[in-house]
Amino acid sequence: MIGLGVKAGQLTLSAKQALDSADEIIARTASGAAFGSLNGYQVHALDDIFLSSRNFDTLNKKLAKAVMDAAKDKSVCYCVDGAVSEDVACGIILSKVKNVTVCEGVSRASHIKSTAKLACDSVTALSAYCIRALKSCDAAVVYDIDDGFAASEVKIVLSDIFGEESDCTFVRGDEAKRIKVYEIDRQKSYGADCGVAIVKGDFFTRERYDYADLLKIVELLRAPGGCPWDRVQTNESIKQNVIEEAYELADAIERQDDDGILEETGDVLLQAAFHSVLKDEQGVFNSADAITAVVKKLIFRHSHIFGKDKASNESEALGVWDKNKAQEKHMTTFGESVLAVPRNMPSCMRAQKVGKRAGKSGMDFLSPVAASEKMWEEVRELVAAMQKGDKQATFDEAGDVLFSAVNTCRLAGVDCEDALAHATDKFSKRFVECEKLIIADGKDIRELNELELNYYWAKAKDALT
Repeated sequence: MIGLGVKAGQLTLSAKQALDSADEIIARTASGAAFGSLNGYQVHALDDIFLSSRNFDTLNKKLAKAVMDAAKDKSVCYCVDGAVSEDVACGIILSKVKNVTVCEGVSRASHIKSTAKLACDSVTALSAYCIRALKSCDAAVVYDIDDGFAASEVKIVLSDIFGEESDCTFVRGDEAKRIKVYEIDRQKSYGADCGVAIVKGDFFTRERYDYADLLKIVELLRAPGGCPWDRVQTNESIKQNVIEEAYELADAIERQDDDGILEETGDVLLQAAFHSVLKDEQGVFNSADAITAVVKKLIFRHSHIFGKDKASNESEALGVWDKNKAQEKHMTTFGESVLAVPRNMPSCMRAQKVGKRAGKSGMDFLSPVAASEKMWEEVRELVAAMQKGDKQATFDEAGDVLFSAVNTCRLAGVDCEDALAHATDKFSKRFVECEKLIIADGKDIRELNELELNYYWAKAKDALT
């Protein structure tokens, strides 16, 4: 297999010797400047396979098969433009055939990098037709931008990684020009010799950042000479921040505030990054460990997607998840599952979760109505304790009433945390409206009797209906 390079005259001496001794010479395509290196040789070009292939996967499989079939009983030189290492069909052949010699050529990626005068040691190079695989990197070289569609795909991905206003270099043959990323799909024409080179700018003035950059900024803040506040923090000192930021994100979601969701999602990610950096400093784990653990967990718990379990609906999928979670946590009893519910959860949320997990054992009320009967029993016991003036009993029975109310709502299909939040909001709005009506009548809410308060409360309720 011979890499012809990107233009005529780049054929290596070993490649020429192989061509001179071959029984048959096959070229991937007769188009392109590099094919000129084969002038004087009898060459079978495979351009017809391009026309009969529906997609690039089919194309490369057909190209590889044609070459391997030809090489069954004779020596064959298969020539590709650019480098052998950049060609997918060559990769297929190398994985299936042992008796192969590679005469490498100038790669399209290295040509673009040199032409663009890209000054960066760490460069990710790939074809425009694999552009969706590109992730965070310091610099990128993209070749094969041979039509408008490929250019558009490259622009989208590079905009996401580097920023659409960032500078890049567009290369066509031996010509290079500086453009903005958003201009990649606005060029007059495209061809097999077109590509783009781009490198990230100064860290503090970039348009776009990723999770690796978030980790870096936390590390800079924690480093000697960094922020005095950030440097003294511990996992314990900032643990409450995680809860606060999660609540702020939930609040933005409730308000359907997309700008708020964007900001608060970033703040939640910052908390995760901060905790992983702290643990990395302690030599316990790093962010890659945490991400690896959660990806592995998702794969393991979704065995109905990635394994042999089956789930045809939401309920069955949740059942598979719970089964795998119990196996992962080495839980052999329902009690272990109940005790695993975090104690620092909001009490209403924790009560609902504990009741739900206990109910999976079969120890649960038959219906929400049956649960409500228990709730009224607890209410009567609370009233009796209050009448006796027994403070400890009152405390205990009040908790039982609340837990019973949560069970009743849970079995009725109500999210108790949401329901209580909604009821609290409703009360707050009605109270504010009630006070406004009282003030409008020139009265003081503190001086009204129960009957008068009920009157204004009813008016406020009607006003907000």
